[in-house]
Amino acid sequence: MHVAVGSTNPVKIEAVERTLERFDPTVTAAAVDSGVPEQPWSVAETADGAETRARRALDATDADYGVGLEGGVARFEGVPGLSLIMWAAVTDGNRTERGSGPTLRLPDSVARRLEDGAELGPVMDDLLGTNGIAESEGAAGVLTDGLTDRKRALGEAVACAFGPFRTTHYRS
Repeated sequence: MHVAVGSTNPVKIEAVERTLERFDPTVTAAAVDSGVPEQPWSVAETADGAETRARRALDATDADYGVGLEGGVARFEGVPGLSLIMWAAVTDGNRTERGSGPTLRLPDSVARRLEDGAELGPVMDDLLGTNGIAESEGAAGVLTDGLTDRKRALGEAVACAFGPFRTTHYRS
Protein backbone atom coordinates (compact mmCIF):
# COMPACT_ATOMS: atom_id res chain seq x y z
CA MET A 1 0.00 0.00 0.00
CA HIS A 2 1.38 3.39 -1.00
CA VAL A 3 0.20 6.40 1.03
CA ALA A 4 0.98 10.04 0.30
CA VAL A 5 0.87 12.46 3.23
CA GLY A 6 0.07 16.07 2.39
CA SER A 7 2.90 17.47 4.51
CA THR A 8 6.64 17.30 5.04
CA ASN A 9 6.24 17.68 8.83
CA PRO A 10 7.99 14.62 10.33
CA VAL A 11 5.39 14.33 13.10
CA LYS A 12 2.55 14.02 10.58
CA ILE A 13 4.48 11.51 8.49
CA GLU A 14 5.35 9.38 11.52
CA ALA A 15 1.75 9.55 12.76
CA VAL A 16 0.62 7.99 9.48
CA GLU A 17 3.44 5.42 9.45
CA ARG A 18 2.81 4.37 13.04
CA THR A 19 -0.98 4.19 12.66
CA LEU A 20 -0.85 2.15 9.46
CA GLU A 21 2.23 0.05 10.30
CA ARG A 22 0.38 -3.27 10.27
CA PHE A 23 -0.32 -2.70 6.55
CA ASP A 24 3.42 -2.16 5.87
CA PRO A 25 2.80 1.05 3.92
CA THR A 26 5.21 2.97 1.74
CA VAL A 27 4.69 6.55 2.92
CA THR A 28 5.61 9.51 0.74
CA ALA A 29 5.65 13.12 1.91
CA ALA A 30 4.10 15.64 -0.48
CA ALA A 31 4.60 19.35 0.14
CA VAL A 32 1.13 20.71 -0.56
CA ASP A 33 -0.83 23.74 0.54
CA SER A 34 -3.84 23.23 2.80
CA GLY A 35 -5.92 25.95 1.17
CA VAL A 36 -6.85 27.30 4.62
CA PRO A 37 -5.17 29.87 6.86
CA GLU A 38 -2.08 28.83 8.84
CA GLN A 39 -4.30 28.87 11.93
CA PRO A 40 -7.69 27.30 11.09
CA TRP A 41 -10.47 28.61 13.35
CA SER A 42 -13.28 26.07 13.15
CA VAL A 43 -14.03 22.40 12.65
CA ALA A 44 -15.14 23.17 9.09
CA GLU A 45 -11.97 25.08 8.24
CA THR A 46 -9.71 22.48 9.87
CA ALA A 47 -11.45 19.51 8.21
CA ASP A 48 -11.39 21.36 4.87
CA GLY A 49 -7.63 21.86 5.22
CA ALA A 50 -7.17 18.13 5.87
CA GLU A 51 -9.33 17.22 2.85
CA THR A 52 -7.44 19.62 0.58
CA ARG A 53 -4.10 18.22 1.74
CA ALA A 54 -5.31 14.64 1.13
CA ARG A 55 -6.54 15.39 -2.41
CA ARG A 56 -3.45 17.37 -3.34
CA ALA A 57 -1.11 14.69 -1.94
CA LEU A 58 -2.85 12.01 -3.97
CA ASP A 59 -2.79 14.18 -7.11
CA ALA A 60 0.94 14.89 -6.67
CA THR A 61 1.94 11.21 -6.42
CA ASP A 62 1.09 7.75 -7.69
CA ALA A 63 -0.09 6.67 -4.23
CA ASP A 64 -3.12 4.51 -3.51
CA TYR A 65 -4.31 6.92 -0.80
CA GLY A 66 -3.80 10.56 0.03
CA VAL A 67 -3.80 11.55 3.70
CA GLY A 68 -4.24 15.08 4.97
CA LEU A 69 -3.77 16.19 8.57
CA GLU A 70 -4.68 19.59 9.93
CA GLY A 71 -4.65 21.10 13.40
CA GLY A 72 -6.87 24.00 14.29
CA VAL A 73 -8.80 25.66 17.07
CA ALA A 74 -12.52 25.93 17.69
CA ARG A 75 -15.13 26.90 20.24
CA PHE A 76 -17.87 24.42 21.07
CA GLU A 77 -21.30 25.31 22.39
CA GLY A 78 -21.58 24.36 26.04
CA VAL A 79 -17.82 23.83 26.42
CA PRO A 80 -15.75 26.60 28.02
CA GLY A 81 -12.67 28.03 26.35
CA LEU A 82 -10.91 27.62 23.04
CA SER A 83 -10.03 24.06 22.05
CA LEU A 84 -7.21 22.55 20.05
CA ILE A 85 -8.63 20.18 17.42
CA MET A 86 -7.06 17.77 14.92
CA TRP A 87 -8.62 16.39 11.77
CA ALA A 88 -7.53 13.85 9.16
CA ALA A 89 -8.89 13.06 5.73
CA VAL A 90 -8.12 10.06 3.55
CA THR A 91 -8.98 9.76 -0.13
CA ASP A 92 -8.50 7.11 -2.78
CA GLY A 93 -9.55 9.54 -5.49
CA ASN A 94 -13.15 8.35 -5.55
CA ARG A 95 -14.13 8.63 -1.93
CA THR A 96 -13.00 10.78 0.98
CA GLU A 97 -13.36 9.88 4.63
CA ARG A 98 -12.71 12.11 7.65
CA GLY A 99 -11.88 11.59 11.30
CA SER A 100 -10.90 13.70 14.24
CA GLY A 101 -8.38 13.30 16.99
CA PRO A 102 -8.62 14.45 20.58
CA THR A 103 -9.94 17.85 21.58
CA LEU A 104 -8.06 19.75 24.26
CA ARG A 105 -8.90 23.05 25.97
CA LEU A 106 -6.15 25.61 25.53
CA PRO A 107 -4.98 27.74 28.46
CA ASP A 108 -6.67 31.16 28.49
CA SER A 109 -3.31 32.94 28.03
CA VAL A 110 -2.68 30.95 24.84
CA ALA A 111 -6.26 31.47 23.61
CA ARG A 112 -5.94 35.25 24.04
CA ARG A 113 -2.82 35.33 21.87
CA LEU A 114 -4.52 33.27 19.18
CA GLU A 115 -7.52 35.61 19.28
CA ASP A 116 -5.05 38.45 18.70
CA GLY A 117 -3.97 36.77 15.46
CA ALA A 118 -1.06 34.54 16.47
CA GLU A 119 -0.58 30.90 15.41
CA LEU A 120 -0.50 28.10 18.00
CA GLY A 121 2.94 26.65 17.19
CA PRO A 122 4.84 29.92 17.57
CA VAL A 123 2.80 30.85 20.67
CA MET A 124 3.73 27.54 22.30
CA ASP A 125 7.38 27.96 21.28
CA ASP A 126 7.39 31.42 22.84
CA LEU A 127 5.70 30.16 26.01
CA LEU A 128 8.16 27.27 26.38
CA GLY A 129 11.31 28.90 25.06
CA THR A 130 11.53 26.25 22.32
CA ASN A 131 11.73 26.20 18.55
CA GLY A 132 9.61 23.84 16.44
CA ILE A 133 7.29 22.36 19.07
CA ALA A 134 4.85 21.54 16.24
CA GLU A 135 7.46 19.13 14.84
CA SER A 136 7.90 17.30 18.14
CA GLU A 137 5.49 16.72 21.05
CA GLY A 138 3.22 19.59 20.02
CA ALA A 139 0.84 21.52 22.22
CA ALA A 140 -1.00 18.25 22.93
CA GLY A 141 2.11 16.76 24.54
CA VAL A 142 2.98 19.84 26.55
CA LEU A 143 -0.56 20.52 27.76
CA THR A 144 -1.18 16.92 28.85
CA ASP A 145 2.23 16.52 30.52
CA GLY A 146 3.03 13.77 28.02
CA LEU A 147 -0.15 11.74 28.54
CA THR A 148 -0.50 12.08 24.78
CA ASP A 149 1.49 13.92 22.16
CA ARG A 150 0.92 15.36 18.72
CA LYS A 151 1.94 12.15 16.95
CA ARG A 152 -0.51 9.99 18.90
CA ALA A 153 -3.30 12.55 18.66
CA LEU A 154 -2.89 12.89 14.90
CA GLY A 155 -2.64 9.11 14.63
CA GLU A 156 -6.08 8.74 16.21
CA ALA A 157 -7.49 11.08 13.58
CA VAL A 158 -5.79 9.01 10.83
CA ALA A 159 -7.23 5.79 12.27
CA CYS A 160 -10.74 7.25 12.29
CA ALA A 161 -10.45 8.53 8.71
CA PHE A 162 -8.76 5.41 7.34
CA GLY A 163 -10.98 2.88 9.11
CA PRO A 164 -13.88 3.12 6.64
CA PHE A 165 -11.53 2.00 3.85
CA ARG A 166 -10.51 -1.10 5.81
CA THR A 167 -13.87 -2.42 7.01
CA THR A 168 -16.95 -3.55 5.13
CA HIS A 169 -19.32 -1.74 7.48
CA TYR A 170 -19.32 1.41 5.32
CA ARG A 171 -20.16 -0.26 2.03
CA SER A 172 -23.65 0.34 0.72
